Amino acid sequence: MKTAIHIGSMRFYAYHGVLPQEQKAGNYFRVEVTLYTDFSRALTSDSLDDTVNYVDIYQVIADEMAHPSQLLEHVAGRIITALTHQFPSITGGKIIVTKEKPPITGDIRDVSVVVEW
Repeated sequence: MKTAIHIGSMRFYAYHGVLPQEQKAGNYFRVEVTLYTDFSRALTSDSLDDTVNYVDIYQVIADEMAHPSQLLEHVAGRIITALTHQFPSITGGKIIVTKEKPPITGDIRDVSVVVEW
């Protein structure tokens, strides 16, 4: 059995970007994660001790989003490192970090980076 925790559409106001105005004014970002972890015991135990608490996962992501980076790739890497360090039971996953309304000429709603590990 393969089990995962998925948290979608977390939205943050943060200061990630290469351009000085992005670092000063900020922007909205979304993060979505799927984290592979064995919570098969929780399927029958109904105990939080047998899984990874998604409230704690959210807090780790929020903490990392609060630290500015130039690149979305770097933000994703920092989040992966923090999550796998704090929750050793995570064996892999997928993260999508999205910048809403990037400063690009044209009608572009958002840009994202995707990392699977």
